[in-house]
Amino acid sequence: MKIATQNQAFFPQNILEKFRYIKAMGFDGFEIDGKLLVDNLKEVKAAIVETGLPVITACGGYDGWIGDFIEERRLNGLKQIARILEALAEVGGKGIIVPAAWGMFTFRLPPMTSPRSLEGDRKAVSDSLRYLDEVAARTGTTVYLEPLNRYQDHMINTLAEARRYIVEGGLKQVKIIGDFYHMNIEEDDISAAFHDHRDLLGHVHIAEMISYKVKVIDYKEIYNSAVLLWGTGGAFTVMLLFRIDS
Repeated sequence: MKIATQNQAFFPQNILEKFRYIKAMGFDGFEIDGKLLVDNLKEVKAAIVETGLPVITACGGYDGWIGDFIEERRLNGLKQIARILEALAEVGGKGIIVPAAWGMFTFRLPPMTSPRSLEGDRKAVSDSLRYLDEVAARTGTTVYLEPLNRYQDHMINTLAEARRYIVEGGLKQVKIIGDFYHMNIEEDDISAAFHDHRDLLGHVHIAEMISYKVKVIDYKEIYNSAVLLWGTGGAFTVMLLFRIDS
């Protein structure tokens, strides 16, 4: 089982030094920002060769969500994601993490009335995923569809909802990513959710709300579940969430 990390503010800014730093910390891979990869492709390739640290996935680095309310922004985001997938293919990366949207709208806060119908939401996300499925097939990569919690997105909140898009759309290059932070809010049982969707689960984010005391994540149980699903060939990405006490 491989353990990767996303970029952090305290990591070195220089590309090669960043890779050396992550390697020295003991991580098996890097989940890179998509824009950082595209804008520094030559340097990233060189850093991979020198350090032996692979870029496993990309997360972020594009403008416009796959379920964006603004059509021009959605289409622009798709072009940028396509370029990130092409760059991932050049460095041997597996794929990119994409939610329907992040922070665009929630039914849990005012105005609590979406500017678009649920049918419109579904069409926008489905159209985007079909396009990206074709790009991923051409580049030999994967799109990891990420459910977010209800306070950050209103379209896809559970692994089951992500699964519906994949199955109904007949998508071949789209898999589900489970994020502990969001699953701890939305899923009744994280291990059970992994098991129920094991055939489509492609990636995992390890993250937790430190102050969320009601549900404590049993990491050992979930790790054992993941080994049963993937063997030792899967990959987790650690997301470091800091709470600063002033």
